Parts: sequence; structure tokens; C-alpha cells
Amino acid sequence: MTRMSLLSSPLLLGFEEMERLIDRVGKGGGDGYPPYNIERIVGTGPNGGPNGGQDAPELLRITLAVAGFKRDQIEITVEDNQLSIRGRQVDDKARQYIHRGIAARQFSRTFVLADGIEVRSADLSDGLLSIDLARREPERSVRKIEIGKF
Repeated sequence: MTRMSLLSSPLLLGFEEMERLIDRVGKGGGDGYPPYNIERIVGTGPNGGPNGGQDAPELLRITLAVAGFKRDQIEITVEDNQLSIRGRQVDDKARQYIHRGIAARQFSRTFVLADGIEVRSADLSDGLLSIDLARREPERSVRKIEIGKF
């Protein structure tokens, strides 16, 4: 059986990679842990304007609530335009709990990044992991194609 999609139109050429990205997003972890925010960071650049004017990159921040995780228990990787954040806690067998409401837990959260988005930095503070991203707009160009002879 052939699978049809919105991107299978004969007028959309070369969008196979985008279709694979959409499939990848659909298969991402959907358990909701850890919760996260994505925000646009508005700052002032050298000209005094927001984000430094026309040529300044758009700044984004992903913040994950990872209370109880230490820096060495979190791994952040970027591969094939996919940002992956994994957390692994090890159960402390030496502790004897009377009541245990906070479980040692693992997580994996992935974000698909568009071309031109780069991860700038990551910081862990007060149980919040912040990952800063920047997106530069690609240069737009118009090119005239001459019709040649065979």
C-alpha cells in the first residue's frame, strides 16, 4: 500500500527530508516529562534595537524542569538537526525510605531543529536546564536562468 502525504505533490520537489522530520517528530516521547517551555528572547543589540537589528539572530530558549538532576546526569547532543536531552538518575541503594514519593527517573526529550538553528549554550540552575539557540535568517537570492541550446 502506498502512503500519500501532503508533501507528495508533484509541485513540491525535494521535500522528502522534511517529510522524514515530520515523521521523527511524531515518534518523539509523548509522556510529558520533563515539562518544558520554549521562549523567544528579546534583547538589545549594538544598535539599541531588539536583538540588534535586521542581521542579528533570533534567540530562542528551551527550559526544562529537571529538579533533582545533577550536571553529570544530563547529556545534551545534536545530531542530524535533532537536539536530544537525556537524563539518567541512579537509585541510591544505601538509602532506606519510610515513604518514597520522589522516584529516580530517566527521561529523553528531543527537538527537531530547522536548518540555520545552532545551539549556543546550556545552563543548569535551580532545577531548570536552559538551552539557548540562535537562528540566522538565510540570505535570499534571485537568480536568472538562461535557456541554453542542446
